[in-house]
Amino acid sequence: MTNAELFGEGINLMIAGMGFVMFFLIILIYAISVISRLINKYFPDPTQTPPAQPIPAVIPPTDLERLRPVIVAAIAHHRRQQRSN
Repeated sequence: MTNAELFGEGINLMIAGMGFVMFFLIILIYAISVISRLINKYFPDPTQTPPAQPIPAVIPPTDLERLRPVIVAAIAHHRRQQRSN
């Protein structure tokens, strides 16, 4: 076989392979969409429960003032450990 024939065979194989992969991916997309519809039909999402009472994001000032010395002590302890290592 000449180089041109080998090159032509390579191109044919490449196109056939790409076509097969494209065909497989299209079949896969349709299969996934069918399975998704079946799952949603037979296993629907449960009804949503009302959310629980929201936790306040802000700590009352009394708690913050009470925690301030603990935070300062923790930071100082951490800095002492970093210097000793």
